Amino acid sequence: MFIQTEATPNPATLKFIPGKVVMEEGSLDFRSKEDAEGQSQLADRLFSIEGVEGVFFGYDFITITKRDDQDWQLTKPAILGAIMEHFMSGAPVLNNANQDIDSNMGEEFFDDGSEQIVATIKELLETRVRPAVAQDGGDITFRGFKEGTVYLSMRGACAGCPSSTATLQHGIQNLLKHFIPEIQAVEAI
Repeated sequence: MFIQTEATPNPATLKFIPGKVVMEEGSLDFRSKEDAEGQSQLADRLFSIEGVEGVFFGYDFITITKRDDQDWQLTKPAILGAIMEHFMSGAPVLNNANQDIDSNMGEEFFDDGSEQIVATIKELLETRVRPAVAQDGGDITFRGFKEGTVYLSMRGACAGCPSSTATLQHGIQNLLKHFIPEIQAVEAI
C-alpha cells in the first residue's frame, strides 16, 4: 500500500491520501482525542501518536493537524504506519457505519422566506467551493444565512489555517455575492 502526502496551506496540517475511499459520503472532523473516542478505531489510533491534535476524514483523504511544537519529520512516519495498518486490517473507518456524520454540526438556520437563496448558496458551495477546498485537505459546509450573512463551518485543514480568512473574504464571499446580490458578508462559525 502506498500512501501519498500533500502539503496544505495550513503549515500545521498534512493531507494523507491512502488510495482508498475513507468516507463514502460526508466528512468527519475530530478536534480532540475525546471527540473521536468510540467513534473510529483509525482516529483513536492516530490520536495516540504524540503531537496529533486533529483528524479529518474526507472522501479519499485524511487530514492530520499537529501541535506547533511537533516536527513533521518525527510525526509523519508514525501517521503513515497507523493509516497503513488500519487499511491493511480491513477494519471500517467508523465503528458505527450508521452514525450521523454531521451530528456535531448542529441545526442549520436561515431567515424565513430565504429558502431559494439557501438552495443557491448550497449549490455553489457544493459545485465550486468544496471540491477546491478538498484539494487542500479541508471542507466548508453551510451552517446558516441570517440578515444577509452566510455562516460556514470550516473543517480539516481549513480550521485554523492562516489563509482561511482570505479564502472566506476574497474567494467565497466574492463568488457568492456575484451570484446572489442579497449576500452582504460571509463568516466562519
